[in-house]
Amino acid sequence: MYERAPGSKLAKRLAEPPRLIQAVAGPRQCGKTTLVRQILTRLKRPSRFVTADEPELRGREWIAQQWEASRQQAKDNGKGGAILALDEIQKISGWSETIKRHWDEDRASRLPLHVVILGSAPLLLQRGLGESLTGRFEILHLTHWSFSEMREAFDWDLNKYLYFGGYPGSVPLVNEPDRWSRYVRDALIETTISRDILLLSRVDKPALLRRLFELGSRYSGQILSYQKMIGQLQDAGNTTTLAHYLELLSAAGIMTGLQKYSGDSARRRGSSPKFQVLNTAILSAFSGLTPQEAAGDPQFRGRLVESAVGAHLVNAAAANGIEVFYWRERNREVDFVARSGRRIIAIEVKSGKRLEYLPGMEAFSAVFKPFRKLLIGGDGITFEEFLGRPVEDWFRT
Repeated sequence: MYERAPGSKLAKRLAEPPRLIQAVAGPRQCGKTTLVRQILTRLKRPSRFVTADEPELRGREWIAQQWEASRQQAKDNGKGGAILALDEIQKISGWSETIKRHWDEDRASRLPLHVVILGSAPLLLQRGLGESLTGRFEILHLTHWSFSEMREAFDWDLNKYLYFGGYPGSVPLVNEPDRWSRYVRDALIETTISRDILLLSRVDKPALLRRLFELGSRYSGQILSYQKMIGQLQDAGNTTTLAHYLELLSAAGIMTGLQKYSGDSARRRGSSPKFQVLNTAILSAFSGLTPQEAAGDPQFRGRLVESAVGAHLVNAAAANGIEVFYWRERNREVDFVARSGRRIIAIEVKSGKRLEYLPGMEAFSAVFKPFRKLLIGGDGITFEEFLGRPVEDWFRT
């Protein structure tokens, strides 16, 4: 079975003395549970994997029971200790306070018990970590599957990845596009919105949030002012509400709004966002186009290509501390700007033939002096090469 690259990082951390709680975070269906189970299987150490996602009611006492059983495993194994993995932890009210108390007790007694927590609701998981477990955890970010991962695990080519995206659980359905589309819309996206956002955050206008998501999926790769959004959505919501809802969609791992690159952070926050889906499956599933129709529509393919590049950048940003923006001044634009430390990279995406002159790239370079300028597609770097390499590689000399 294919194991994702972050697995080696987690395995290494679990081989060290237990200094911090390991929190595995990421959107739905990115393989968090599978990855942790794979690692526990190959580590030569007693482990316990339990989940709160069961029909019967789970409470804080359940955490205490599982913890005590793992403590006994750790004591029986001496210096080797043991591992406790708690899945779907966000479903237990007050979970973070309970974990904090038991973790602090074990550190005081020097018990070698590793703890891994997982959750399918990134918003609630991060909230609980920040509220009670400050200084006691580190996060391993799992993102949507990349082109190179889907190629290695399922032998996908670029065209298949562009349309069907990076949901490994949907692979058995790709030969039935209608069924695949319903699965993405109903089992993945609707579940994320209804259970990971609406049930866990204050949303005064749920219908507005849903329409904002639908708008973003249609306009992925395009810049849209909040005022234009209000007109499109035909709702009395204000720009602050829309910005907040877009942040919730981003935290849930399905869509984000990129800010304009500027040396002034206040100006970035006030800029019009550029919609960006984090998995091109979202764009395809809500388009109403079959794979054949999508392949024969140059405009839609161009949106798929740019969205794939953007998703590759944004998913890398979540795991590696990279920031992603766009840039535009009047009629001059750069599709993406990526920043790592003091180094910035300007990226232009062309799904057709290369333009001899790129005025946006030239104007941006004159002002910001990027470390590297990349043309993806056309006569530049191929999409296969760019999507098949880690983003952090482009920041190296």
